[in-house]
Amino acid sequence: MIDRDLVQDIVGQSIKDTDLFVVDISVKTGNIVSIILDSDSAINIDCCADVSRFVYSALENAGEDDFELNVYSAGLSEPLKLRRQYLKYINKEVDIVLNSGKKLKGTLLSIDEDEKALEVEYETMEVEQGRKRKKKIRKVEKIELASIKSTKPSVKI
Repeated sequence: MIDRDLVQDIVGQSIKDTDLFVVDISVKTGNIVSIILDSDSAINIDCCADVSRFVYSALENAGEDDFELNVYSAGLSEPLKLRRQYLKYINKEVDIVLNSGKKLKGTLLSIDEDEKALEVEYETMEVEQGRKRKKKIRKVEKIELASIKSTKPSVKI
C-alpha cells in the first residue's frame, strides 16, 4: 500500500512556491489515492491537473505501478476543515450546522489564532422585551469549533 506520508511529501514538492495547500490526503485499500487541494486565491482544473501529473510521475518513479490517483479542489459543498480555509471566507456568508442540529446562516467575522472558536454575525427573529411581535435582530456570536458539526460557504443562486 502506498504510504500517505510519501504522497504528502510529493504533493508538498509540487505545490511549493504557490498559494495552493493540502486540505486532505487519503490512501484507501487498492491504492486509491485522493488529494484535496485549496488555494488562498483561486484554484482551477489546470492547477489540479499539474499536481496530478507531478504526483503520478513521482509515484511511478518511486516504483509504484498499481494505483488510482484523484486530485481535486475543495468545492463549495465541502465543509471547511483548516484555519487557512476559514480565513478565505472572512466577511463572507457561511452556513453553519451545530452539533445540536441548529442551523445558522451568517457572515464569518473571524477565527481565533488557536482555532478554538469563530465569530459570526447573523440575523434572528426574537421577541423584544415589552413587545408581542418578533423583530429581526442582528447578533454577533462567538461559537466554539467543538460545537460545530460543519461550516460551508454559502451558495447564492
